[in-house]
Amino acid sequence: MKILVVGPGAMGLLFSSRLKRAGYDVLILDYKEERARLLNEKGIRVEGISGEFTQNIPVTVKGPFRDIDLVIVCVKAYNTESVAESLRQWLTDNSTLITLQNGLGNMEALQGIFHPENVLGGITSEGATLIEAGRIRHAGTGETIIGPDPGGNSKAKMVAGVFKRAGFNVRTQEDVHGLIWGKLIINVGINAFSAILQVRNGALPSLAKEVMEEAVNEAVSVSRAKGINLPYENPFQKVLDVCDKTSQNIASMLQDVLNKRKTEVEYINGAIVKEGSKYGIPTPVNRIITSLILGIERSYEIRVNAMVSPQG
Repeated sequence: MKILVVGPGAMGLLFSSRLKRAGYDVLILDYKEERARLLNEKGIRVEGISGEFTQNIPVTVKGPFRDIDLVIVCVKAYNTESVAESLRQWLTDNSTLITLQNGLGNMEALQGIFHPENVLGGITSEGATLIEAGRIRHAGTGETIIGPDPGGNSKAKMVAGVFKRAGFNVRTQEDVHGLIWGKLIINVGINAFSAILQVRNGALPSLAKEVMEEAVNEAVSVSRAKGINLPYENPFQKVLDVCDKTSQNIASMLQDVLNKRKTEVEYINGAIVKEGSKYGIPTPVNRIITSLILGIERSYEIRVNAMVSPQG
């Protein structure tokens, strides 16, 4: 099986390295030529709970791609459509795509370009931190769930088998939208708060538990209005559980802020605001959080980064 992993971020590198170790033919697609050159020269270095190892995986910045069986999309949500357009000419009707991204709209963006039956959605509780280009720390392990799985010999079951061979804890589920919203609500309760407070996941409940719960409750209200069946009974308790299980993980949005990159807040907290407005559901906490993160993005070049001595 030939697998194309799109995006050499923390999750893309984690999955590509484990899949390569399991014996699959893996190729990584990047958009930065210099970074691709570096990864080709030095390989992918993994440390943490997976052990320490270096895996050599070819990295390219453009096609042609031939005979790709599986595409794993791990780019930022705001790049999904452009990535899909760039892949259109190289994939066939036999190619399966799966998104393991954050936020809303990724699966729909892929289905707008490729046959909907070839597009899967997925969530993962694996925690990985990008330390530097090509180097990640596997900080926490957890379940990966993919769908839709209508039963029988489905594409979801095929992909699950691939991931299991690479050592991931995987199962399939028929209702993929519930999966995506379940992951979205967890991100609503963690990602932006980590980026604002600049702490690891485990520290969040002791610092901002009340406002985290308010943000999650808004998201749950919107999901109920949409008729979404969430994959857990107590959403905020699930957020707290994830904080605990990934206590040493640096959330992806915090990684973006620390590296002065654009975040996915408009596809996470901002998506709750957008969807809430369709149903007349107030989402003031998520609106404020979205505005704060966008303000942080605009402040990258004017921040005060050192202690200023008091005058007088």
